[in-house]
Amino acid sequence: MNAANFINRRTFLQNTGLSFGSAALLSQLARAEGLVEKYPGLSGFPHHVPKAKRVIFLCMAGGPSHLETFDYKPQLDKLNGQAMPESFTKGQPIAQLQGKALKVQGHLTRFKQYGKSGQYISDFLPYHQKMADDITVIRSMVTEQINHDPAHTFMNTGTAISGRPSMGSWINYGLGSESENLPGFVVLTSVGGRNPQPIASRQWGSGFLPSRFQGVEFNSTGDPVHYVTNPEGVDRQHQNALIKTIQKLDAQRNELVDDPEIATRISAYEMAFRMQASVPELTDLSGESQKTLDMYGAKPGDGSYASNCLLARRLIEKGTRFVQLYHRGWDHHGGLEKYMGICSKLTDQPTWALLTDLKQRGLLEDTLVVWGGEFGRTPMFQGKGGAGRDHHIKGFSMWMAGGGVKPGLSHGGTDELGYNAVKDVVHVRDFHATLLHLLGIDHHRFSKKFQGLDMRLTGVEPAKVIKQILA
Repeated sequence: MNAANFINRRTFLQNTGLSFGSAALLSQLARAEGLVEKYPGLSGFPHHVPKAKRVIFLCMAGGPSHLETFDYKPQLDKLNGQAMPESFTKGQPIAQLQGKALKVQGHLTRFKQYGKSGQYISDFLPYHQKMADDITVIRSMVTEQINHDPAHTFMNTGTAISGRPSMGSWINYGLGSESENLPGFVVLTSVGGRNPQPIASRQWGSGFLPSRFQGVEFNSTGDPVHYVTNPEGVDRQHQNALIKTIQKLDAQRNELVDDPEIATRISAYEMAFRMQASVPELTDLSGESQKTLDMYGAKPGDGSYASNCLLARRLIEKGTRFVQLYHRGWDHHGGLEKYMGICSKLTDQPTWALLTDLKQRGLLEDTLVVWGGEFGRTPMFQGKGGAGRDHHIKGFSMWMAGGGVKPGLSHGGTDELGYNAVKDVVHVRDFHATLLHLLGIDHHRFSKKFQGLDMRLTGVEPAKVIKQILA
């Protein structure tokens, strides 16, 4: 073996960490010595019969405007260009428009009612119009954080405090793994639109839960996972000698300290080895028909939202429990009409294709699909390169489909200008409680002791299941 390619023990230990690709070499011994098995979930879970087995969360990062998607307000058009009534905004948190003259911005598109359900959907979303009877639109969402990163953190973890477990981690911790060859929580990202916001990896972190439950980000192009393929010149015989030594060191250390992170590392090594075979097969779309590729608008290897939607379907087919797609480009402070057109063109058809594909394969009935951003946009005008809207947390829209949710339903509502959620208000914590309920988990009975407290995804504030939307 070439000396330049020889990996000594110290270098290997310094560079492995929890990297799935780097750790892939350790699996055979882990399996042979019985150190790793598929995580079964917590005893007594699920608490009740689940309607959903898995979740696909389609996150429109940046905050899509509810007033250009699902929330039609005729009064908004009537007051277009006039001063925003102070009764709506006085004392309310506003992001970039704070202290500025506020004017009403009417809709920048037309709305019509679609389907037997009569859902209002804008012209920006022609493919959503086709699935009006498949989705339940929640038009009364509220959150607590008005800037992007803390709002994402709140949506993903139930708190603005960084470092807490994400919902995908909580769910896999409670329910366990369905796949032996792929992570239970996978994240895919795509870009297109205005001002793509950075997404920190802590949004899919495991917090105080063992690291084995953190989300694994797959790359949009190139190798899906770093180092999933062996480096050139690495000899299998030398690998195995090194593997055996390191595996024994881990096992001996774990016997002494009983550290869950060591068990996590051993588990990661095992998963990594299996991923060396399963991931290339997963991302090879050559087995998909041209009809399916065209339905999604996917081109293999292009890193698009469309390709990620198709990968999401393939992931859940192979047992991944929680898949999260981020499309970064929805931060429309200006040029809203232009960039809504761009973002919608990139995401509307693939989203419809995903739901259609899941339905055709009999997967939608036990797969919960969620669409939404970290917050909405203001009814007030903000101009940077054309009409735009500022961040808004007092009322916005999301939708859910499949997995035990009533189809073709509009739930809740905002006031006449789309500012405040006023009917059947749904807090992010209520959303989390409902998500868990659909997966068979009672959020009141799902906690983890941390720093002397029983920590929950839904926190300590009141949270309720949205019973009106349950099938």
